[in-house]
Formats: sequence, structure tokens, C-alpha cells
Amino acid sequence: MYSGSSDGEGHDASSVASRKIPPASSMLWVRNLRRYIGSGAGLGSEALMELETKKILLDIFKEKQQKSAEAGTIPSFYKKKPEDGSISHRVQRLAKYRFLKKQSDLLLNADDLDAMWVCLRENCVIDDATGAEKVSLTQARIDMSELDEDSDGFLQPNEMEAYIRGLIPNLAQLRDMPGPFVQMYCKIAARKFFFFCDPNRRGKACIKKVLLSNCLQELMELHQESEEEVTDTEQAENWFSLTSAQRICDMFLALDKDSNGSLSKQELREYADGTLTDIFIERAFDEHVRRGKIGNGNAREMDFESFLDFVLALENKDTPEGITYLFRCLDLHGRGFLTTADIHTLFRDVHQKWIEGGNYELCIEDVRDEIWDMVKPADPLRITLSDLLSCKQGGTVASMLIDVRGFWAHDNRENLLQEEEEPEEE
Repeated sequence: MYSGSSDGEGHDASSVASRKIPPASSMLWVRNLRRYIGSGAGLGSEALMELETKKILLDIFKEKQQKSAEAGTIPSFYKKKPEDGSISHRVQRLAKYRFLKKQSDLLLNADDLDAMWVCLRENCVIDDATGAEKVSLTQARIDMSELDEDSDGFLQPNEMEAYIRGLIPNLAQLRDMPGPFVQMYCKIAARKFFFFCDPNRRGKACIKKVLLSNCLQELMELHQESEEEVTDTEQAENWFSLTSAQRICDMFLALDKDSNGSLSKQELREYADGTLTDIFIERAFDEHVRRGKIGNGNAREMDFESFLDFVLALENKDTPEGITYLFRCLDLHGRGFLTTADIHTLFRDVHQKWIEGGNYELCIEDVRDEIWDMVKPADPLRITLSDLLSCKQGGTVASMLIDVRGFWAHDNRENLLQEEEEPEEE
């Protein structure tokens, strides 16, 4: 009786408890909790997405650990990029998008920035350029990172051109650019970035180098609204101006006599009114024209991109990049240095053009000795690229050896300097 009574009471108690406690699915706090951490399908909550992401990253981490263990103790120097459409690739793009969006949201827009400057000018003395440049550089870095498809910190030529194309509507001096010319302009503008930021010619420019280069600052100068603030001379000197880009195109088209889209050696000899020496033209083709470019017959021809590098080197002879480009042409035997015999061979063509121009007779040995005195090489028997860069006259020396007009400018430097000073005195 005792046991039966006990069983009956237990059964009644359990039935009462089941009637009083509602099912878990009907409780509000349970439903809210499941919305964030539940495993049900179709929840679509951010917490569930974060959980999914953590699982994916954990799987990737475990996979890498397993591969490292199988590979042994030899370190890995090459990491294969994730394939397009793979989970790793999608996670990488999602993380990159979230980070860049967060950074972009932190920046002030144009209206907020203007309002801030008004308040600052009214209350204190400030340098207007400092804050604006910082915001501009930060925005430029975000924009470039968005275009960096493989997220390696480098921009390919097409990515750099896309960045410049996006800037054109915001640059006052480029807004009226004809639509058909935009693609050509982007190619011309992007080439200068690669000439200065890709010294090893790997076909990609480091974003950090681009941001710190003078090229970006020169491009941003086109923000100036008033045409009175910019003279014709400044527009011509700025590689990124519309005037300069059109000049480069007109120059290439004028040299391309057969209109085949590339330049032969004979056509390039007409550059700068034919003042460049034949041996320099030959060396430029040997060192800087791609082997795969074939023109009429069996002769290699210079394409438009190589022509842009050629012009950039000649117009920036005093920069390390320009001197490096020209030194490879001057180094006739590819030994990394120039001897007195090399200087004699190079200047012989300049001397011939000098005499043909009706100038006075000069001694090649005297010019050679003058170049040695200008450079003051570490080794008295040879001139290296390092010597040209350190002497601060490498551009002048290179110009003397490849261009009769450059030698004339050096020979008449005192008269030219006096002519520049006279207008200032008046």
C-alpha cells in the first residue's frame, strides 16, 4: 500500500508540473536567444553569420596547420592565392569590404570638412592644407584598396587606370575632357605612376609608394578651380594635365609615319627634332623595347607604353628613375659601369651632330675629362650608376652623351643663366 500510494502521488505531481510549465518554444526569451545563437535554417541574423564565419576561419586554420605539419620544418615562402569563388576568397573579400567601409565611414565628407575649416579659421590659426591632405590621402588609400582585387597591396595597370578614371569627375581641370579621350588619358597618367613606383618593372605598383610619391601630389594639383591660378607653362609641365596628355599623343602620332601604332628606330630618330644620337636610339631599343614586339620585316618596334617610358626618362633626367633608365642605355656592354672608351664612343655621335650644326671644333678628350671631373667616381677608372646618382649631376652628364641640344645647353650654361637673371632685375 505504501509503495502504491507513493507511485500514485508521483504520477500526479509530474502531470501537474507538465501542465504548469509551458513549452520552451513559446517563451519569449528562448525565441530571442535562438534568434542569435540558434542553429535553425533561415534565421539570417548577424550573430549566425559571425558564427558561420568563425567556423570557416577555424577550418581554414586547421587545414593550414595540417599542411604545415605534413610539409615538415621547411618554411613556406610562397602562399597560393585563394581561387575565385572559393570560401577563402569570399571570406577575404567580405572582411576587406567591412574594413574599408568602416574606414570610409570615419572620414568627413566635403560638407563636414568645409564646416570644420570655417570653425577652425574663426577660432585659431591653422595650416589649411594639413588636414585636407590627410583626409585626401586616407580616401585615396581606401579607393585604391577597393580596386586591389587580390589584396596584395599592389595595383595592376588596369586597376591604376580605373582609379584615375574615377578621379576625373572630381578634378576641376579634367571635367571637360572629351569622352573618347578618357581611356587614352588614363593610360598616359597611369604610366607615370608605374615609371616611378615600379622601378623593377614587375607590372605592379605598391599602394604605399603611390601614396607617398610626388606623382599623386602632382595629379591632385588639378583640383584647382580657377584657370587664372594655373599658367600655360605649369599646365605643360604637369604630366597629368590635359594639355600635356594631348601633347604626348600628338607627338606619337606625328612620329608614327606608317600609322601602325608603333615606332621604328628610324621614326624615333625624329624625336626632339632629331637631336638624339643614333647610338642612344639603338641602345634604347636594346634595353627598353619588349622582345616580342615585331614591326615590318624582322625589326622590333616601340609600342606606346614603351614610348611613354622613353619620354618620361628624358623629361625627368635628374630623378633617380630617369638616370637609371638612361644609364642602362649608356652601359654599352652591360657591365654596370662606364669606361673612358665608352664615354669616347658615346660622345662621338654628339660631336658629329655638333659639327654638322656649324659649331666650333672641340676635343672629345677634353669633354671626357670634364665628365670625369663632374662625376668624381669612387673608382677613377670607371663610372657606375651609384656615382651618377651621388654626384647630383647625373642628368646633365647623361644629356651631354645622348643629345647634342643637351651638350649645347651645358656648354652655354653661363649665358643661359645670365639671360634668366636679366628679366628678374628689370
